[in-house]
Amino acid sequence: MDLSALDSLDDLEAVIRRDFEDKSPSGTEILARIEQGSYATKADLLRDLAMNLFWTNRYAITMYDKVLVRWSDVPRHREDLYLPQLTPWEDGDRKVAAVREAFPALPAQWDAAVEDSIFELVFDVFAHRRSHATELSAIKPTVAEILEDPTHLTTRVTGYDPNYPVFSEADIFDAHEEVAELESLRRWGMVLHNQYPWDRTKTELAPVSQLRDDDFVVVFRPRDREVQRFLRRVATGRTRPAVPPVPAAESTQPSRPYRPLDVRSLAVQPRILSLSVEPGEVVCSNDDLVRNTAYNWSPMSAASIVQKTGIEQRRYSMSRIEDLALKAARSALDHAGVGPADVGAVIVATCTNDRLMPSIATYLSGELGIYQSHASFDLIAACAGMPYAMAEATRLLQEVERPVLVVCVEKFSDKIGNVRPSRMIFGDGGAAILVGPTEAGGTTDIEFMDTYASGPTSQVNSIIWPNPEFDNNLTVYGPEVKDLAGRYLAQMLDDLKDLPDPDGVAATLLDSIELIVPHQANKTMVTDLALKAGLTPEQLYFNIDRVGNTSSASIPLAIHDAVQDGLITRPTRVFAPGFGAGAVAGYAVMRIDPAVMAPRPDSADATHAERPDATTGPAAGPTAATSVDNMAAAFA
Repeated sequence: MDLSALDSLDDLEAVIRRDFEDKSPSGTEILARIEQGSYATKADLLRDLAMNLFWTNRYAITMYDKVLVRWSDVPRHREDLYLPQLTPWEDGDRKVAAVREAFPALPAQWDAAVEDSIFELVFDVFAHRRSHATELSAIKPTVAEILEDPTHLTTRVTGYDPNYPVFSEADIFDAHEEVAELESLRRWGMVLHNQYPWDRTKTELAPVSQLRDDDFVVVFRPRDREVQRFLRRVATGRTRPAVPPVPAAESTQPSRPYRPLDVRSLAVQPRILSLSVEPGEVVCSNDDLVRNTAYNWSPMSAASIVQKTGIEQRRYSMSRIEDLALKAARSALDHAGVGPADVGAVIVATCTNDRLMPSIATYLSGELGIYQSHASFDLIAACAGMPYAMAEATRLLQEVERPVLVVCVEKFSDKIGNVRPSRMIFGDGGAAILVGPTEAGGTTDIEFMDTYASGPTSQVNSIIWPNPEFDNNLTVYGPEVKDLAGRYLAQMLDDLKDLPDPDGVAATLLDSIELIVPHQANKTMVTDLALKAGLTPEQLYFNIDRVGNTSSASIPLAIHDAVQDGLITRPTRVFAPGFGAGAVAGYAVMRIDPAVMAPRPDSADATHAERPDATTGPAAGPTAATSVDNMAAAFA
């Protein structure tokens, strides 16, 4: 947790409630569910136990490292060492006994032997809880503070073994079960085991006045400097002054509509010279997501992710975002036979750049050997990045009359955190489109385009990164995103109904469209919106099931795949609408010629990282380890 984003204890408690307490049952609730016969399978009870234990360890996991120290060696006046003040677990023996009796009587959901072995791991932690989790406080007393009242209770370990086995990071990453949900639970159990790296049968609560010099106590140490700074802010009350937000004005409609641009009316008409793609090289399936879920992931299955999003896998990359961009750019230039001396401008559409200076576009200009361009700049239009960048390239073409390189690139895999919608949807990838002037006597293959932005503030702020409310990770507010996408899709279709068919054959431009390649936001959502707008699923092309949502890169990646899949075998009129973060949107109507497609890179043949089979997978014990290169698991 990034505590630098939090100002007060109230802020922290709100996050803890959201990520732990609201998702996790208490021991009392588990007991009630057992007595009511609410658990249908072993896995149901096992998940509740694990969730309860993550809630019990909510502050230790997010803020502190636990260290066992001999009482005589504990500094008494350090401000950065803390002893937890604990309350005995109310009715704990009854709750433990109920779980011990109930679990063996339940049927297995997937694999009885595996579920039993995970239960042993998790139950060993649950059964030896000593303190009441509800009474825990994020702010632990210092040693001096807890000693002020000799009756305060803390944890005493009577038999400490410094060689007590724990799971290594490799053990946890390489854990493997055939059933994704059980692999996730296995990892949960391993993480929970590591929260108590001592013989739990030899722990007890003891008044600090009765601690002996040779007793070991559990000392809490702030995990990093930001935790200590937060604790100091809370202790001193020196929080950053609250600045009241400036109230947003009520949004109003524009005084007149924004006309679509008829590209054929321009003096310098654009033409697509090449289109290249650079998809991520690591495949992460829905099962991989479920296998590697964090504690706050809801109990979704791989099938339910498909049902909600249409995504079966997404691709991640180990490359830097600028390297993805560079590979795509070089491929586009090579395929068109255009050298650096002939590139008039470089535009990079991205919303996931990690740095501001230099821009990716200027970085690319240098790496490609472009001594000077008319303009090189990054453009932030999120999922409308492709139509925005194409519109800018067309404008620049009027000035430079030489090819403009458009690169759409995103790297989400290191920004999605643990928020469910973001983790399900986003992937990594890049694409490059080289737009040049049409030769004398030729015709443009980019026919109409338009861009839009803004709307109600709820839609403008429907996708946020970084978001302090969610640990500065990417956050998607689904209903608001659906509202803005539906609003813009209807507006775009109205535009196309009012425009003429460039060939003069169909009644309208919309009637002349041969294929719709929308921004690959969420297949279920976009299909639903398209049906409501009068379209049919057969008119739409999706590749989101294979690559996920790659924001600005999604449309060119999908167009390239539509050629690969044989849907585009000749120059084909394509309608490409995009919409996304910031309530931005735009579209382009283009004739896509398969001849401009650069060959796909080797990364297009990416496969799932190898996983161990049942005979080589790690055992259940704390000392188990494998050397499996489980790349997809590590990224997920």
